[in-house]
Amino acid sequence: MAPARPAATADAKPAASAQARAKKPEADKAEAPQPATRQAASTAAGKAKARTRRLPAAQRKLFVLDTNVLLHDPTSLFRFAEHDVFLPMIVLEELDHQKKGMSEVARNARQVSRYLDELIATADISKGVPLDGLGHSDALGALHFQTRATNAHLPVELPIGKADNVILSIVHGLRQESPGREIILVSKDINMRLKARALNLPAEDYLSDHVLDDSDLLYDGAMPLPDNFWVKHGKDIESWQQNGLTWYRVRGPLCGQFIVNEFVYYDGDMPLAAQVREATGKSAVLATLRDFSHSKNSVWGITARNREQNFALNLLMNPEIDFVSLLGQAGTGKTLLTLASGLAQTFETKRYTEIIITRATVPVGDDIGFLPGTEEEKMLPWMGALEDNLEVLHQGSGNTVSTSNNGNGQDWSKSPAMDLIRSRIKVKSLNFMRGRTFLNKFLIIDEAQNLTPKQMKTLITRAGPGTKIVCLGNISQIDTPYLTEGSSGLTYVVDRFKGWPHAGHITLQRGERSRLADYASDAL
Repeated sequence: MAPARPAATADAKPAASAQARAKKPEADKAEAPQPATRQAASTAAGKAKARTRRLPAAQRKLFVLDTNVLLHDPTSLFRFAEHDVFLPMIVLEELDHQKKGMSEVARNARQVSRYLDELIATADISKGVPLDGLGHSDALGALHFQTRATNAHLPVELPIGKADNVILSIVHGLRQESPGREIILVSKDINMRLKARALNLPAEDYLSDHVLDDSDLLYDGAMPLPDNFWVKHGKDIESWQQNGLTWYRVRGPLCGQFIVNEFVYYDGDMPLAAQVREATGKSAVLATLRDFSHSKNSVWGITARNREQNFALNLLMNPEIDFVSLLGQAGTGKTLLTLASGLAQTFETKRYTEIIITRATVPVGDDIGFLPGTEEEKMLPWMGALEDNLEVLHQGSGNTVSTSNNGNGQDWSKSPAMDLIRSRIKVKSLNFMRGRTFLNKFLIIDEAQNLTPKQMKTLITRAGPGTKIVCLGNISQIDTPYLTEGSSGLTYVVDRFKGWPHAGHITLQRGERSRLADYASDAL
């Protein structure tokens, strides 16, 4: 697992000595820390601006970390603001068991071990290790290790030797030793938190990786304009023609809410569908859109069937947009629109040399075992959506593709032979992406909701000059353990790229697959 909110100093830089850093004035101007739990957030919010020194030890909370928190986010040690962190010995034992291998969990375990080794290099473990010793200036607490056995017995008899129960007994013992101090267990395991609550032990989820608390607050890329828009924004309006589009400069109170590359639409007496190109204070520049719902503007034979699909095609076909994210339920046309635009810009306009498709290989059911063949052959079973959409694009899609005299629904002037199309489409595995650089490629990341923020960063930073990246996904269909709608890598990039002039996002609302699929999405 990977952190959703990397610290400002994610690459740890060894300090001259932990004591030397502890003596430095703490009146730094660093950004306010991201507390990992709701209780830490409530305390940190009121003290973030006024804090000029460490809190006395008696006023700090003590957060006991479960192993899964460290394996999920190696930087979680530094995410508890001015509070202290406690690591039971059983957690170190579990980290040691997890460190072998090439998986993301194993890499995180090794990274945690490196952090701990650097922190304790010049510190006295018995007195607590300052957490800002590696450059994390917002971590003003101390790290404590379990240095002796606890003799506290839980009020309920639990199986001996199970790591979760050992941690619970340690939390119970710490509360008995320091009854006046707030001690909280932090775990990603729901059942672990339930057992703690049943034993009257405070327990919380690790929240620092959450981009949003509510997925309904996620940016959807489109804004309906109110009925009185032209009344309040129609004065002193400027308009001009540029690149075949009509541009407007409008002024009014709503302009302050516009986001660059956001789509706005109005269905009243003076209908408008436009994209925000500039937004400064109470002034904004809007540009009308190309109508991809008309057959003359079809993309590889595909036309937009609703407003959001037209917005998506305007983003996908715009060479100034380097990053596009498309969200939507099953059947909204995410893959079809993306593949059609990729083929059109690869074969017709020659903007890209080839299409690269990758996705997270997370099974929905039981794993069927190892797959034979080369990298691409192993990935083909995961690319059923690619094959389905290639068939639609090759044979035509009903009324949206003109038919030739052979009557089979194929427009051979726009559809090269399937072997030629396949030769320009490469299917790659995520496992071999690190260190690569893609030049003039159209990179499609499918099922991106199953990627962690760290994996998403690894993929997007592969882009070289002339490369466009498109992320597709549905955050209501997350199959990766410990990922939620708020902490998914797809949610992360939508939020972080919002407002960048070379990125765009749209959430597709209406399904266009079939009436059965649409009804199933709503009824099941």
